[in-house]
Amino acid sequence: MANSRITSQTRDARTFGTKSRRQLGRRRNRSLIVLALCGTVVVVAVAAAAWLATKAATIRDELNAASVLIAPLKSEVASQDTEGAISTVDQLRVHTTAAKQSAEDPIWTLASAVPGIGANFAAVTEVTQSADDVANLGLAPLAKVFHSLDWKTLVPSGTASNLGSLKAASPSVSSAAHAVRASSERLDGIDADGLWPQVARPLVEVRDQLREVTGALDASADAARLLPNMMGAGTPRNYLLMVQNNAESRASGGIPGALAVLELHSGKLSLGAQSSAGEIGTMSPVIALDEVQQQIYSRRLGKFMQDVNLTPDFPTAARTAAAMWERKTGQRLDGVVSVDPVALSYLLNATGPVRISGNELSQVTSLGLPTELNGQNVVPTLLSEVYARIEEPKLQDAYFAGVAQEIFRALSSEQTDPKDLISGLSRGVTEGRISLWSATEWEQSIIGTYPLSGSIAGSSVPAAQFGVYFNDGTGAKMDYYVERTVQLIRECPKDGYENTTVRVTSTNNAPADAATSLPAYVTGAGVFGVPPGSVQTNIVAYGPAQATVETARLDGQKTGFAPYLHSNRPVGVLAVRLAPGESRTVDFTFGKIVQHTEPNVVVTPTVQDVKDVKLPMENAACG
Repeated sequence: MANSRITSQTRDARTFGTKSRRQLGRRRNRSLIVLALCGTVVVVAVAAAAWLATKAATIRDELNAASVLIAPLKSEVASQDTEGAISTVDQLRVHTTAAKQSAEDPIWTLASAVPGIGANFAAVTEVTQSADDVANLGLAPLAKVFHSLDWKTLVPSGTASNLGSLKAASPSVSSAAHAVRASSERLDGIDADGLWPQVARPLVEVRDQLREVTGALDASADAARLLPNMMGAGTPRNYLLMVQNNAESRASGGIPGALAVLELHSGKLSLGAQSSAGEIGTMSPVIALDEVQQQIYSRRLGKFMQDVNLTPDFPTAARTAAAMWERKTGQRLDGVVSVDPVALSYLLNATGPVRISGNELSQVTSLGLPTELNGQNVVPTLLSEVYARIEEPKLQDAYFAGVAQEIFRALSSEQTDPKDLISGLSRGVTEGRISLWSATEWEQSIIGTYPLSGSIAGSSVPAAQFGVYFNDGTGAKMDYYVERTVQLIRECPKDGYENTTVRVTSTNNAPADAATSLPAYVTGAGVFGVPPGSVQTNIVAYGPAQATVETARLDGQKTGFAPYLHSNRPVGVLAVRLAPGESRTVDFTFGKIVQHTEPNVVVTPTVQDVKDVKLPMENAACG
């Protein structure tokens, strides 16, 4: 019995051992399978990572190669190298297409869906798609019509131009602008905060570049739509030219002095009837205006041509000036163009010097005025020397008229460099020295979206824009001697809102003996209650829409001021008088500013360079 039990136990032990070895084998097999699978996953992951790295390198290299071509493309466009530009665009398209194809790879697409890291791959895909759209839907159509365009068709000249090519190019330019805008909006929708730095940085750079390109293309598309008709393609156009005189400040620049009609027919420019603000006379009854602007700037806006631009809103000033001209002459105008002598100096840099001929030349020769004007001497001549040497206002007007005639005769000559002229015009527009209004409603609706319109409200005005405007209260030409600076000071937040102070410092640099050394016509001779040699200015400050004007300080002391509301923008007005050599500072503080964009300020263009007037924004020290 004992032997049987031993035998049975031995058999059971053997059976158990066999089972154990089998189970252990199965476990070992499963472990090997798991290890094999893990190894496979690792190999696949490593291979995928290597593949993605290769694709990322390709995308980087192709986009870098495309970006390198932008500079030569700009140069080719500027020099009108049509064949070179088309070839460069073709090369650029090859690179952007290669980058896009790499981002459309199945593994890259799969990586874009991985939680967490996938957003980085998806962002790169969007960048490559946008780059390819810009190249193929933006630049390629433009390259096709580029050969049909000529710089000379973009500016008025002395001969008729074929504006048909510009009209024909308009759809292509508009299509390109739409494509680039769509790409820009697509990239703007990507949240860059959670992306890898090596992805976020290029994304932000590309977005900024696209916004700039979008603005330029939108402007080009609008110009292609507007220019042919506004330059008299088919139907001749007549525009009132107002030359603003910065020596006697007005909100948009200076008192309107010389007036003339610019006639445009198929791009051919000629000068029609000439006059002066004084010859227009007094409007009775006054031209109707909105009550708010009459309240701020008085009924003089609609009474005298010299005062139509007391308001900084150029569309208002232009409509009023056109109505006055029509009432005086019976001629209905198609629009109004405004320039100042500083802008004329930019144009003279493109045309070259002009000689003052005819009766004007014989008059000025004996008086010591220059008989040849250029970009360097036109401003002091028109804003100072004319008044020092010509006492009779009618002779002053005749000289201004002669200068305007010669400058616009030079503009229409074949010797004017179109690119330099466009550059000068662009600078004048940027500085607020050139403004345009069209009497045609649909044209004005487009112009009104750009700073060229000189509007104080609407889509051309950024959300956080301030404005500082100067209106002479001396009744003379003393602003030639006034130096001004304007600065925004961002105050410490209060009650959840941001306050901003607009600081305006003015200095009268007239000689100490200005009362006797300067002509009475320049000093005003005290006719309007301001001592000769002193300067009185109404400083008008605008805040952003929906803000409030809180306080005003004069040389640090709180003072009273006149508060208004114009087009939902708060307005503060304060008069300041300066004796020769005196300097004073006005601070307007605006509150309840809710806009989250970077503040900027628009300033009345004066004799000074704009960059010398507008100082960098300052942040107050907050505890």
